[in-house]
Amino acid sequence: MSVETRALRGGYETSRVIKGGWQLAGDHGAVDRAQSVRDMEAFLDAGITTFDCADIYTGVEEMIGDFIADVRQRRGASVAARAQIHTKLVPDLGRLADIRADEVEAIIDRSLKRLRVDQLHLVQFYWWDLSLGDARVGLEVLKRCQQKGKIAHLGVTNWDVAETAPFVAAGFDLVSTQVQYSLLDRRAAGALVPWVRDHGLQLLCYGTLAGGFLTDRWVGQPDPGFAFENRSLVKYRLIIDEFGPWARFQELLSLLQRIGNKHGVSLASVATRWVLDQPQVAAAIVGARTARHLPKTLEVFAFTLDTEDHAALTALLDTAPGPQGPVFGLERDRNGRHGRIMKYNLNTRPEDAVLGATDG
Repeated sequence: MSVETRALRGGYETSRVIKGGWQLAGDHGAVDRAQSVRDMEAFLDAGITTFDCADIYTGVEEMIGDFIADVRQRRGASVAARAQIHTKLVPDLGRLADIRADEVEAIIDRSLKRLRVDQLHLVQFYWWDLSLGDARVGLEVLKRCQQKGKIAHLGVTNWDVAETAPFVAAGFDLVSTQVQYSLLDRRAAGALVPWVRDHGLQLLCYGTLAGGFLTDRWVGQPDPGFAFENRSLVKYRLIIDEFGPWARFQELLSLLQRIGNKHGVSLASVATRWVLDQPQVAAAIVGARTARHLPKTLEVFAFTLDTEDHAALTALLDTAPGPQGPVFGLERDRNGRHGRIMKYNLNTRPEDAVLGATDG
């Protein structure tokens, strides 16, 4: 069984499953840091060569950097170079009005240092509120960093057409957009999919398994409400509310389980395969924390959803409203229940001085 790849741009191919890093950051439960670093090598050797992180995922760039440095020291630079790093640049909300170009480049330099690499394969840009400051400052800096060889490719994240189109029209060469996309959240399938098709971008999809809700462990379980210590679970429990009532979610899990049993795979693999089968989807970002999740993660490449499977899923999805509106529209409302759980000022940490003070 080989891991599928997809070219984002000529000469640059990623694995179609990307190892996510958000669940290794703070507020997502206990993490065995040393074991997580060691386990990254198993994903690399299995063919899942692409790793997703962000400057605001506390400690994750450093963990991936430790992994790369260890592999480089033990197995040589050529093996370490197989690891493809996708990070993000997300300036703090509190600094959007006055952030300077030199500060933006300093964030990129900090990511390079943390990750222990000379070039970032992909930097995905996000600006919390386009009414504040001038987001072009950030993208212009990233473009110059490309010219200097610090960055290979540029993308954006959590924007729909209205946010992305002006920057493409202004000549910024974007290869991808990272968005939440799953059986529970199909907002990207609205205006965004046809637009990226027409403009040469592809989707990198997170939330594929809804923080673990789209797994066998939740089949037949009663509604847990929102009493979670894990912020990721709160986020995706809110998405389930938008999808439909808990009973409808259970119907989806039962159907996924039946399809999985038919193909001899887990329901999570069916959910991931469905996303990979959608138009313009280059890859799914899966938050498998450790190597013990690797066999199940690789199942997605061992089977094909047939016409009957897709028809059954479509019939059920047609009965569920799902989140409505543009990509990240609910989350962008900082006063709404989706926006209130988010943290907007994580770029600057007490131990570094890349940017000025923030309100945390």
